[in-house]
Amino acid sequence: MAYRSAAHARVLLLSAAALLAVAAEAAHAADQFKQAADGAGIECIVSARELTRFALVDDQFASVSKISTGTPYNDFAVTNEPVRGDIYVSVPETYAARSISFFTTTKKGFVYKVACRVEQIPATQVFITNPAIAKNRAADWESQTPIETSAVRLIQAMANDRTVDGFEVRQSTAIPARVGDLEVQLIADYRGASLTGKVVRIHNRGAKSVTLAERDLAPRDTLAVSIAEPKLEPGASTTAFVVGASGETGND
Repeated sequence: MAYRSAAHARVLLLSAAALLAVAAEAAHAADQFKQAADGAGIECIVSARELTRFALVDDQFASVSKISTGTPYNDFAVTNEPVRGDIYVSVPETYAARSISFFTTTKKGFVYKVACRVEQIPATQVFITNPAIAKNRAADWESQTPIETSAVRLIQAMANDRTVDGFEVRQSTAIPARVGDLEVQLIADYRGASLTGKVVRIHNRGAKSVTLAERDLAPRDTLAVSIAEPKLEPGASTTAFVVGASGETGND
């Protein structure tokens, strides 16, 4: 795989707007991803009649405080799973209110107020990230080498489907975006303190072969790009890895 530096970045051929559109679709995934600082409120949706799992990234739930109605048929239940430190919320069919709320304390000493709407959705998961925890861990990983070297390390990690210490990884079920004969789909999003990486799948829907160049996938200020197989025959697919500073590569 070949790498390029930000000094050689050129205007992208595959529209950055396509990547932005694809990234926006990730918000429609079944799983919910929330960020919260200490003492902050977390708004979400819980499943009526099925389980909702709450999981902390790089932390664990220690306790949950809620008001009981005194009537089991009109109260929701919270179960703390001790091995992973997750909690599971179940809402009975007889639950009358349209929302639930509770306070929770984590093993790292953070407190969150959780307020969620109750809706008729399948079992769902809520992943909660505290930016202070993630930023500290990501900053440690990124500070080990110069930023351009860290960008290459991030590409290598993404190409090998490895987790990166302190990075939040979001798997996407985004709908592909069409750019001419090419279909572009966001597969995963890596977010750290100063770096953001995207794993993108590109499919050739045309009748002619296409050769992709690294500059074709490089929005402004991109730090590193790698394309697994630059030449795409008709009907073929490849994977590209794009790394930029946080706030770049169509991230915000």
